[in-house]
Order: sequence, then C-alpha cells, then structure tokens
Amino acid sequence: MIYLKTDDEIELLRQSNLLVGRTLAEVAKNIKPGVTTKQLDKIAEEFIRDNGAVPTFKGVTSPYGPPFPGSICASVNDVVVHGIPNDIPLKEGDIVSIDCGTSLNGFCGDSAYTFCVGEVDEEVMKLLRTTKEALYLGIQKAVHGNRVGDIGCAVQDCCEAHNYGVVRELVGHGIGKEMHEDPPVPNYGRKGTGPLLKRGMCIAIEPMVCQGERNIYMMNDGWTIRTQDKKMAAHFEHTVAVGLGKAEILSSFEYIEQVLGDKAI
Repeated sequence: MIYLKTDDEIELLRQSNLLVGRTLAEVAKNIKPGVTTKQLDKIAEEFIRDNGAVPTFKGVTSPYGPPFPGSICASVNDVVVHGIPNDIPLKEGDIVSIDCGTSLNGFCGDSAYTFCVGEVDEEVMKLLRTTKEALYLGIQKAVHGNRVGDIGCAVQDCCEAHNYGVVRELVGHGIGKEMHEDPPVPNYGRKGTGPLLKRGMCIAIEPMVCQGERNIYMMNDGWTIRTQDKKMAAHFEHTVAVGLGKAEILSSFEYIEQVLGDKAI
C-alpha cells in the first residue's frame, strides 16, 4: 500500500534526511587512504545517536544472512551495495559508496554518496559523474501525474548511453515511518508505466550503476552485492517528495560538498 504524506509528515522526513546528509559529511571528513570502513561506521553511529536519532540499518534482518552489523553500508570498488564495514584499510584510487539511514521523530532518512579515496582514475570519475547525473534526471520525473516508469526510464537512458550496466535486482523504494515502503522504484523502465505518482508520495531514488555488465552476485555473508565482472560500481541516492510540477529533495549533498570542496563529484 502506498501512503501519501501530509505536509507535516514531509517536514519530519526532511529533518531525518538532513541528518543523514550531515552524517555523510562527517564521514566524508575522514575518508582517506589507511582509514577502515569500520572506523567510518563508528563515526556515523556516534554522530547519529548524538543527534537524537537511531541508525536504521543496524540490526536489519535478511533471509540470506545474519542481522546487518553496521550503521552504514560501505561498498568499496566492485561492491555495488550493502557492503559490511570491515577492518580493511581504504587505499589510494578506491571508491566507496556510503549509504546511511536514520530514524528521527518517527520518520526515516535515507541517502547515499560515492566518495573517492585520494586520486581516482578518470574513467571511474566518469562513472561517478554519470550515476549522479542519472539520479537528478530521475528526480526531475518525480512529479504528480507521471509514473514510476518515467523515473526508471530517465535513469536507464542516461547510464546506458555511456554503455554502463544498470542493476535490475535492487531498486529504490517508498519511505516514511518505515525505511522501505511501497512503491518499488526501479532504475530502469518504460515511460508511462508503473504506479501513478501523486503529490505526497515520498520515495528514495537510488541509481546503482556498473562500469561494465549489469550482472551481480551476493557473497556468502548474505549482504554484500558485487559485480560479476569485478568492474567498479557507483551508487547515489536522494529521498524526495513528489510534487506538483517539481520534486522536492528532502535529503542533501550540500553538507558533503562543503567538506569535499573542488573534490566533489
């Protein structure tokens, strides 16, 4: 069932999502060669809890493995999503997607950004820039009267124009009091298909894009999703409210980009 949010509920969603943006900025301050994703996870969890919220990813259950142990998903290089924070130091030239979720005042925030570790190959930078561009093209379609397929089509067309693979098995989602609500929001599709978008719908749009083929697999830990061809993958995500004529972005990359300066994607 799709729940439409009131203006007051959208404001509560905004507060939770802005906290995610601020958390990702705290993480961004510490991304450099030699740092581990487990250290980044500790920074994120402390910041979330210090701001009166709960990290919603921690303890999430899966039919494929144990409860998720981290407060963030930290997905390095060929890991598409759901990377478990670990003790392996990041190295120069890596990329790492940090996906973060919070619950504040009963409503959820969810956003992701793919960061560079030091200097990154230009071909990889192109993947990151295209994935972020595809996110905003999808957001442009999140308006009252369109359909979910319009969002997916915009993302897919942008990425496949560069011969990138768009993941099919994992999708965006509705969001509200629960982290994952209806409707599913694929990053592929046909214009004019799928559920009707209505003002008050709140959704997380999150392109997951592979530098090579779109084929993926799950590791034995029941969480980590990797590209089959071992090529890089990028992931950017915003939570938005469907509006009349224009979507309203409830999360924010501004805090991150203030930290990154001219190193921002």
